Amino acid sequence: MHLAKLKQYLLILLALSSMALQAQTKATPPRDFYITTFGAVADAKKDNAVAIQKAIDACNKAGGGRVIVPAGKRFMSGPFDLRSNIEFVVEVNAVVIANPDEHVYKKSAFRNNAGEGTIWIGGENLSDVTLSGAGCLDGNGISFMGAELEDSYVLKPFNVIDPRPHLLTIIGGKNIRIRDLTIRNSAYWTVHLVGCNDVAIDNITLLNALKVRNSDGIDLDHSKNVRISNCYIESGDDCICLKNRREFEEFGPCENITVNNCTMTSRSCAIKIGSENMDRISHVVISNCIIKNSNRGIGIQNRDEGTVSDVTFSNIVIDSHLFSDVWWGKAEPIYVTAYRRANGNNKDANWRFPKGKTEGSVGKVSRIYFSNVKGVSENGIYVGAESADKVSDIVFDQVDIFINKTTSIPGGIYDRRPAKVDGLLSAGTSGFYLDNAANITIRNSSVNWGDNRPEYYKHVLEGHGVINLKTINLNGTSAFPERIEAIINH
Repeated sequence: MHLAKLKQYLLILLALSSMALQAQTKATPPRDFYITTFGAVADAKKDNAVAIQKAIDACNKAGGGRVIVPAGKRFMSGPFDLRSNIEFVVEVNAVVIANPDEHVYKKSAFRNNAGEGTIWIGGENLSDVTLSGAGCLDGNGISFMGAELEDSYVLKPFNVIDPRPHLLTIIGGKNIRIRDLTIRNSAYWTVHLVGCNDVAIDNITLLNALKVRNSDGIDLDHSKNVRISNCYIESGDDCICLKNRREFEEFGPCENITVNNCTMTSRSCAIKIGSENMDRISHVVISNCIIKNSNRGIGIQNRDEGTVSDVTFSNIVIDSHLFSDVWWGKAEPIYVTAYRRANGNNKDANWRFPKGKTEGSVGKVSRIYFSNVKGVSENGIYVGAESADKVSDIVFDQVDIFINKTTSIPGGIYDRRPAKVDGLLSAGTSGFYLDNAANITIRNSSVNWGDNRPEYYKHVLEGHGVINLKTINLNGTSAFPERIEAIINH
């Protein structure tokens, strides 16, 4: 009797297990949603935005899964939006390229501020979204440009809406992953993450045309808890930029950011904090990076009432030289500044200033640490502010700069644009040029000069209005030691 009951119980358990498995199988939705299933055609003339959107929406409605752009095919598309709980997979040798018709781009990248581009791939209030694959997202950027010049492209005129699309804009995202993709040819900013929390960007290749103005690589805007690693970035404008734009002020500060193991090239600034910053940018660690063939290397460019603090740069190699005035920067390998922005700024219609104001203020930059940074450049390090209390507690430790003239572009200038003070400061090129700052420490560092030394090459260190300057084991001579002092501090 005991064995019979045990056998009966086992049969019941097997039946229940079978029923549960069948129910689970029926409840599990298909995980792969190929865009071709929803009508996408690999045809250069067909806009596949509707088909791609249908695939994304179906995946989201089914509870999540993968939206797949099939391998080896090229799909043209106008704007579409991502949804939560999807992985957008661009398979190997597949391309999604932006529709070159500027009239299909209607949605502003900056809400009511319509003068700074539109959105191609977008999404708001998303969670659990991944973009991945060995394929490519192509912004088709040159299609939106005017004539090609020697150093840039002409920007086409517009009335209210600048139709140039930002490649990817995610607003209010959580648990966002971008990995392994090639992302290229953006007409404006490339990856713009607004108010996003818990983001990982890993192993992407981001290639923009170096002549396209405003073609930032990765912009972290009011975002937090972000990790960027193992990326290769080329961009006309800033490669990686941290900021707090006024259009999205409800998202709060930009904080808890790490960047490591990246290689970057920029015609503006490879790693930049600012210039738009109406809140707080803090707790940032940037390490183990290579900056090559760039204009400016590292830049903190505070121009609004927000603050920048608790930032560490370490183990970075910088190679910078001069480009034309189209690009902000004068080959400063490191640049730390705090100036109020200029009252007028062409297309921004006063969006840069607090509501109802036509003039702004500037917040403090403090507790910034540079360690083991090696720079080769046509210019030196610039630290400046409108008053000494605005830039303070800056440490340079094991920072070695080699200065040598390598282009025919005139130097002897530091670039403070966009600032209410004179944007371009004419001054001698020194290893460290300090202009209104407090509590500056330079230790175990050096300045050396190459063989090409124009007359405006000057000192190891030149200071103006510096409060509490400490130099410990700062090595080097002036560019012309027989007639110029190594260190002057007025």
